[in-house]
Amino acid sequence: MTLAPDLLDLADALVPGEGRGLLGIVGLPGSGKSTFAEELLTALAQRHGEDHVGHVPMDGFHLADAQLERLGLTDRKGAPETFDAEGYAALLTRLREDTTDTVYAPGFERTLEQPLAAALAVLPSVRLVVTEGNYLLDPDERWRAARARLNAVWSVEVDEEQRHTQLVARHVEFGKTQEQAQAWVERVDEANARRIRKRSEAPDRVVRCAPDGTWQLA
Repeated sequence: MTLAPDLLDLADALVPGEGRGLLGIVGLPGSGKSTFAEELLTALAQRHGEDHVGHVPMDGFHLADAQLERLGLTDRKGAPETFDAEGYAALLTRLREDTTDTVYAPGFERTLEQPLAAALAVLPSVRLVVTEGNYLLDPDERWRAARARLNAVWSVEVDEEQRHTQLVARHVEFGKTQEQAQAWVERVDEANARRIRKRSEAPDRVVRCAPDGTWQLA
């Protein structure tokens, strides 16, 4: 996949004269948020240098399985209520305000399917942080708090059949059988997708994956 050049220019425009810009990437489960974010980060690093950009996905704020069990939410993993939205918003605030210290953030270990404390580091030199997640445009107050800290939110879209295929393949890659992956997608991921479609507010930009694999402005 490749990026249309104007996407890099738009990302650069989010960097303030002083301080740090934050770009959110949102989309349905399996839409390619992480793939797009990683390609954007790679291209920006090539343009400006590795220390210019940082990556802090929302996945690090998944509640650990121990908490999901306590709350009775084990079979809802990935739903809005299974994230620490307030903690995520607090981290975004620090990323905006603290450009003197290295800011550590939790990551997410896909094989274990668990958050990992302080797995990511945003250096003081970073001028743009890219973050992605399903609920950045959800109107619920706990998600609005995170949205308010972002300079812009871009929504990524792909063909529905491709999205479903990618989603099942991702679950299989990280340990589920084909049957388990298909069942999880139908029962959990698609329920979350319906919520996102119904409730999400308008993004600042829409980016689509063209048939040739190029990410382009809609």
